[in-house]
Amino acid sequence: MSEETIQLELNDSGVAVDLPMPSNRRDKVQDVPYRPVEFSDDDLPSALERAAIWLRQTQDWLGEAVDVLAVHLDYDDTKGSPYYNLKLLCNEEDLAGVPKIVREHSSSTTTDE
Repeated sequence: MSEETIQLELNDSGVAVDLPMPSNRRDKVQDVPYRPVEFSDDDLPSALERAAIWLRQTQDWLGEAVDVLAVHLDYDDTKGSPYYNLKLLCNEEDLAGVPKIVREHSSSTTTDE
């Protein structure tokens, strides 16, 4: 049995270079563990809407549902900071695009045979 190596294209943060990124400048994909994707806003419904948009875009990109391990809601009452911090704790492999790459790799090897 031979083992094949699949090359992932990752940025400096360790996520896929073509992963959809949150569109608002306050939102970001954070470092490990659990790859929190943070949506910050003074208005909780706005943060939730942006999270839902990002999840839909990422699901379309990935070709399957994103594994969200937990949803964490916190607040920051520091002056000048957005009040709500909504974090989606996501599977690192999903954000690196592993399911997408594996699927593409397996379909290209079956068509090559």
